[in-house]
Amino acid sequence: MADARNLERALRAAVRGGEVEFGTQDRALVTMDASNYRRVPLGVVAPRDEDDVAAVLSVCRAQGVPVVPRGAGTSIAGQATGAGVVLDFTRHMRTIEHLDPESRTAVVRPGVILDDLRNAAAPHGLTFGPDPSTHSRCTLGGMIGNNSCGSHSVAWGTTADNVRELEVLTYGGERALLARGGEGVPARLRSAARSLVQGELARLRTGFPELPRRISGYALDELLPEKGEDWARVFTGSEGTLGVLTRATVKLVPTPGARVLAVLGYADESAAAEAAAGLLPYSPLTVEGMANDLVSDAARASLPRGGAWLFVEVGGDDAAHAKANAEKLCHAAREGTTDHALVADPAGQRALWRVREDASGTATRIPGGTSRTKSGGGTEAWPGWEDCAVPPARLGAYLRDFRALLREFGLRGLPYGHFGDGCIHVRIDFDLMGEAGIATFRAFSTALADIVVAHGGSLSGEHGDGQARAELLPRMYGEEMVGLFNRFKDLWDPAGGLNPGMLVRPDPLDANLRFAPLPRKPVDVAFGYPHDGGDFSAAVRRCVGVAKCRDETAAGPGVMCPSFRATGEEKHSTRGRARLLHEMLAGEVVTDGWQSEEVRDALDLCLSCKGCRSDCPVGVDMATYKAEFLHHYHEGDAANPGRRRPMAHYSMGWLPRWLRLAAATRTVPLLNAGAKVPPLAALAKRVGGLAPERDIPALPRTPFTRWWRAQPGRAQETGEPVVLWPDTFTNYLSPEAGTAAVRVFRDAGLRPVVPPQQVCCGLTYVSTGQLNRARTVMRRTLDRIEPALDAGLPVAVLEPPCAAALRTDVPELLDGDPRAKRLARAVRTFAQTLEERAPDWHPPRIGRPVAGQNHCHQHAVIGDAADRRLRERAGLTGELSGGCCGLAGNFGFEKGHYEVSAACAEDQLLPSLRRATEAAGPAGDPVLLADGYSCRTQMEQLGGYRGRHLAEVLAEHLTG
Repeated sequence: MADARNLERALRAAVRGGEVEFGTQDRALVTMDASNYRRVPLGVVAPRDEDDVAAVLSVCRAQGVPVVPRGAGTSIAGQATGAGVVLDFTRHMRTIEHLDPESRTAVVRPGVILDDLRNAAAPHGLTFGPDPSTHSRCTLGGMIGNNSCGSHSVAWGTTADNVRELEVLTYGGERALLARGGEGVPARLRSAARSLVQGELARLRTGFPELPRRISGYALDELLPEKGEDWARVFTGSEGTLGVLTRATVKLVPTPGARVLAVLGYADESAAAEAAAGLLPYSPLTVEGMANDLVSDAARASLPRGGAWLFVEVGGDDAAHAKANAEKLCHAAREGTTDHALVADPAGQRALWRVREDASGTATRIPGGTSRTKSGGGTEAWPGWEDCAVPPARLGAYLRDFRALLREFGLRGLPYGHFGDGCIHVRIDFDLMGEAGIATFRAFSTALADIVVAHGGSLSGEHGDGQARAELLPRMYGEEMVGLFNRFKDLWDPAGGLNPGMLVRPDPLDANLRFAPLPRKPVDVAFGYPHDGGDFSAAVRRCVGVAKCRDETAAGPGVMCPSFRATGEEKHSTRGRARLLHEMLAGEVVTDGWQSEEVRDALDLCLSCKGCRSDCPVGVDMATYKAEFLHHYHEGDAANPGRRRPMAHYSMGWLPRWLRLAAATRTVPLLNAGAKVPPLAALAKRVGGLAPERDIPALPRTPFTRWWRAQPGRAQETGEPVVLWPDTFTNYLSPEAGTAAVRVFRDAGLRPVVPPQQVCCGLTYVSTGQLNRARTVMRRTLDRIEPALDAGLPVAVLEPPCAAALRTDVPELLDGDPRAKRLARAVRTFAQTLEERAPDWHPPRIGRPVAGQNHCHQHAVIGDAADRRLRERAGLTGELSGGCCGLAGNFGFEKGHYEVSAACAEDQLLPSLRRATEAAGPAGDPVLLADGYSCRTQMEQLGGYRGRHLAEVLAEHLTG
């Protein structure tokens, strides 16, 4: 600890522009990347420029501390983890310094996100060719470190094929400009490297396999005289073990004028693999393969007939040219296919590519059963053999041998990937929690390495060797070539200070496993975690680190992760929070367990939007994890007393109780009057722990249930009965939505039935972590709704978050009560109720554009397909905003959350409303829709827009 404090003081004195962070939370956030490995650093530095990098290297060199460069932390072989000082390039060194359309080059800092570069190049008809599936968050520095590739490498090559010059700093402090010829390389290093090459010409000319995806080891053959002594290429793929990149000049390539996606169906995976190489003469941009076990039922319905598919993108000067090229390719492939389809629509292409890009997460849960299956969620599967590659013509034979080896070891995996390059991605259901499973992991890895080599392949075809495969490099290259790698490393880094344990002289492939410190028995928790066998640790392990939650530019229907997009901080991403929960369970870095302030701080800005439940490829549900943590944090146990709850947990968490009390005592007019008096409103907000920037919404004088009970003739109504759920928000805050729904249901021939006693989903108690109280409320609700469940009635819920809570939170919190699952199955949204129970009803034809917010809980749990169809039938055109409105129930009202809440609204919602209202067309002003009360409140308080529930809009246009 004394050494760490001395190091921190020295770094703070030396680093002038960036941040030096040695706190528990800072270290915990970077213990892992997207691999199976975990290493705990001493600290993290976010340099602002190359002078900061040089200062860090100088201090660490003087104290004998390793340095690990890190981009987005999506590496799958462990090379973005480290035990010394981690350099985080994602915060400051992310500038595109120059982009020259004439020379088709760009000068970038290592922290530049790939999509930012591609977006900057797009107006010039250019792009950066390599495009891994993490393109929305991976950095150019990380891509250069790993020699990343992506789906378009059959056309545009690997990252090494697209670098021109690299500026680097060695651990010894030397500056080097790496390019062809080596003139900018320090004389000492250039002379020694040339001597090494001259002494091993024969070995370097014959010792490397010829295939497009040979990523393993150092590319020492690039220093051969006949290859022009290309120092930039030999550095690319060195995984931060030779030097630290500070600036790069990269090549840009022209983009086709149009693209068509040819989807070719095959009988099975082997048939698709064997066909891939035969398509290369037709100059495709991509040849991606995937079998049906990685494709959802919904996506499969849009694919041609087959058991496996090749996604082959074809370009052309224009749409007609691209289509003609695609048809030519399909004609050539016709004899081996079961069917094919051409997708020219960009939206359709994006939908299919999302299936492919999410596969790295989807493949972490394999459906079906083994002894390692978690009930409901499938077997956990892990990387390790994520991306080996063979010559494309050998791919079919390799896959057969690979499948046979899986069967021999009793393992399962779902291969997919870059079939045109012979590169296969797969996650395998290794049991990495027990000694026997780890022994199997080692034995299988060794045997598979031999199979890859026998087929003339590379142990890594995209993600690098890191710790996952470097130990096995002698099987691919032989001991003599690996000895050359070691000598080359020593020329650059004789002290061994850069990313030790990776690529050369590696740690064993079964050391530093991130699962090692986790508890082996399930943790005592409140929720049932049915998709993870009731094991909270397994739920947290869902996060594999691919970091889709770090997408800063996400737009459209997705939600995840609004707080990260608002702050840009890792601790406010879904991955960051999952990492902190992992370290909390491990107990090595975060040592306070459920009482951890570091975890509480990171979860504080989680909006509980549930976006990650659907948008995260592995289904991380941070809203549930947050509720679980808050429950333990405030309740405590015999050994650790709970922490005092903030007042907002009582003012907002107990909102159903306060609203019911106000309605029962007829004090609503008095409360509304008091809320209009600034001193009284300020006092109420201060006492209640609410944001002073917020207005207190006015309460309606008559709750929906009181209005309902006053309706004459209810007993004489006819029609199919439907339970209309009087949720807290509809009942006490927005009764007009309830009365409108009654009118619409009656017009559709349905007979609304309202429970005679108060019912509540418990949402506000769940979101504030008051789970004991939530269970009490839920059980009482089940007692009161049980007669309707026994009668088999559908339950129509107007408020989306309440519908989502009834679908998920109630059965997961009352895991042993079968009535909870019955209620969840009965729940329908307003639109779903009409579609299922009144399919012949014709809604009023409104014929107007729409704008507004699709509720994040509905997006995540239920979906909005029925709502879209209902709007279409009513002539309501256009799209509602994706993302999260930012109010998110209690979140936006709590003190300290206003700025983030407003930033979330400005991410998508408010700009979309401004665009829609400023561009009113012939059909008139847009109809502003938001089924969620929070969304409507946010629209009004931050933008002055009055949104309405879809039921209100339809009811307004009913005749009679």
